[in-house]
Amino acid sequence: MAYIKKNNRLSLPERFATPVSVYVNRRGFLKSLGLAGIGSWFWLNGCFGNGEPAAQGLNSVSQTIPAAIPPYPLARNPLYTADRPLTSELVAAAYNNYYEFTTDKDQVWKLAQGFEITPWKIEISGEVHKPLTIDIDDLLKKMPLEERVYRHRCVEAWSMVVPWSGFALRDLIKLAEPTSAARYLRFVSFYRPGQAKGQKAAWYPWPYYEGLSMAEASHDLAFMATGVYGHPLPKQHGAPLRLATPWKYGFKSIKGIVKIEFLRERPKTFWNDLAPAEYSFSANVNPAVPHPRWSQATERVIDTGERIPTRMFNGYADQVAELYRKG
Repeated sequence: MAYIKKNNRLSLPERFATPVSVYVNRRGFLKSLGLAGIGSWFWLNGCFGNGEPAAQGLNSVSQTIPAAIPPYPLARNPLYTADRPLTSELVAAAYNNYYEFTTDKDQVWKLAQGFEITPWKIEISGEVHKPLTIDIDDLLKKMPLEERVYRHRCVEAWSMVVPWSGFALRDLIKLAEPTSAARYLRFVSFYRPGQAKGQKAAWYPWPYYEGLSMAEASHDLAFMATGVYGHPLPKQHGAPLRLATPWKYGFKSIKGIVKIEFLRERPKTFWNDLAPAEYSFSANVNPAVPHPRWSQATERVIDTGERIPTRMFNGYADQVAELYRKG
């Protein structure tokens, strides 16, 4: 657990839920990690266990990881930690959900490399006293930056632990100075089908969009990630700006953000619009509530293959449960 001291039109394809058959089949399991061609070394060593990997696949993934240029690496905030080891960086970099590029998790890291992230501007608008459009580098100069270790739990029942770099979302909220009418935040991703071929799929309502209540967005844990593992975000992780809300399922953590709107009314969200019976607006991790097509009681740790129990609010119940108590 993290210890924090405080002062159905469409649905997710079944094959992306990593069915049981994948676990019992060696080659299928390796393929689900994008490593089927690497061979049995990783299988015998716990799927990216300890050792000295020399596989072509990992060498290629490593080339997508940016150098640690200033302001990275950032000082780690000791108030945000986890009781599990960090996920192998190369595994995390090779296993991504990013439908803008492809629905194949093991191919995102390849297809995202042609995506242009410089220059990058973010528009902040709506119910705010200080609307602005700002370059990501200028935004970082205005924010108190730090590193936080968070657990990440996907709705597909896999998980990882990563050290995000960035700033608290509430600091961006302070910068915008929302009016008293602002009750929600809406986030919008980029739309560039010429660079992100997944956006050519007309059955998805691109660009991606998500939302939080003001109370959620102002919470200590809500974090805007600009880096990971001590360097800027790789493109497959949502560079240059993504949301990290660790008590929610991963699809809530929108990537490639270009717009943040402060709204009076609750905004629609991408997956809730597509499959309201399967994906709620809140998207809070709850092991007692199964997805209509699979259990949420356990999760697979992506770099070990271990199956572990899922915790309420992904282990952050002590910090966020109060947000959802009525009356």
